[in-house]
Amino acid sequence: MMNADNSPRQPYTTYNDWYASQDKARLIAKSKEAENIFRKTGITFAVYGHADSSEKLIPFDLIPRIISGREWRKLAQGIEQRVIALNAFLDDIYHKQEIIKAGRIPRELVERNEAFLPQMIGFRPPGGVYTHIVGTDIVRTGEDQFYVLEDNARTPSGVSYMLENRETMMQMFPELFHQNRVRPVENYPYLLRHSLASLAPPGCQGKPRVAVLTPGIYNSAYYEHAFLADMMGVELVEGSDLRVIDGRVKMRTTRGYEAIDVLYRRVDDDYLDPLTFKPESALGIPGIMDVYRAGNITIANAPGTGICDDKAIYSYMPEIVEFYTGRKALLENVPTWRCSEPDSLKYVLENLSDLVVKEVHGSGGYGMLVGPTASKKEHAVFAEKLKARPANYIAQPTLSLSTVPILVNKGIAPRHVDLRPYVLVSDKVQIIPGGLTRVALKAGSLVVNSSQGGGTKDTWVLED
Repeated sequence: MMNADNSPRQPYTTYNDWYASQDKARLIAKSKEAENIFRKTGITFAVYGHADSSEKLIPFDLIPRIISGREWRKLAQGIEQRVIALNAFLDDIYHKQEIIKAGRIPRELVERNEAFLPQMIGFRPPGGVYTHIVGTDIVRTGEDQFYVLEDNARTPSGVSYMLENRETMMQMFPELFHQNRVRPVENYPYLLRHSLASLAPPGCQGKPRVAVLTPGIYNSAYYEHAFLADMMGVELVEGSDLRVIDGRVKMRTTRGYEAIDVLYRRVDDDYLDPLTFKPESALGIPGIMDVYRAGNITIANAPGTGICDDKAIYSYMPEIVEFYTGRKALLENVPTWRCSEPDSLKYVLENLSDLVVKEVHGSGGYGMLVGPTASKKEHAVFAEKLKARPANYIAQPTLSLSTVPILVNKGIAPRHVDLRPYVLVSDKVQIIPGGLTRVALKAGSLVVNSSQGGGTKDTWVLED
């Protein structure tokens, strides 16, 4: 928010003037009001493994993160390039595998990857789109230096918090949206439904019927599933509501079973079809993969996209982007050591105290080691995990992440953040101007995940 000389950075100029004129006690009261709004609305998430409470209120900080139009254009160009490359990569590995033949990525990294689905080989989804919704996690280390931390191409979550954060801010501080030219995000549900419907299968007649598939009320992101279905005006369904009839996936209604054309699934691949994947799954629909491969339903995101979330694949993203777009990546990767490689493993083991080590299939901040803040005992335990399963881990340097202010009782204090913009892919790429800013509420912490005690902020992208 502030420059080194304590003057406000350009995007924050108008907001800083407003903040300076505010009574701090009023802002603290507004912060508690926002918490009550979230509680009444039911904006919660589940934390697996916590005995104290299965549902938690996600902390919300009312000082917005503000991004200028110029900064956003740079980000948007890099995100679009990356999403196009990811989709091309998925189409290639399930068809001709040109990138493997060219020696740009190891064959075993793809074909032995647990997220690679042989069932998708030779099949192309409607419209050729694999990644209908993408969440790209971005961190900032300098005024004009952004890095992609990871790609979320399977079932990216958190967009409901982006929308609720904006709704809450507009409700509490309407004057700020008159004073600052903030680009809207509230049309996301409309854009999502339109984007999904535009990729209905070829046999669809009339207006495409869209539904959201949820694992059910015990899923950590159930609030979001229900929220998005409601905002899009579509049905929220569980696997038990659906069955395959006459080669179509049909939904139980009061008028009998009716066909679904597009299924926005929030169920992982393994549980999607018990006849194809895990036989014990009660969350999916028996036979849906046969319907899918016959071209009679669109599944968003496509099965098999999870390989793009793999952190070992991530380490090859500069090569992947250049291979499919013919240009260097506009947004850089964080430097990454693949522990499957002996020299990299040796380096990581010798420098654990300086590195962040992550599981290649990990998410939510679980199963990772933040070297600089870990104890010697934790280093020793993690070193044994690395030696036992080196291919299961990657390591990255500890970045000097940017900070933004949060409201505390004494005023404001800096905390580290990342940003997850949301991308819709159909016959075009649409990037929602803003996204979810996640903030580490503990002083000095680099872990922003809500499951690890992080909170969220409204993200403003300003008009030029």
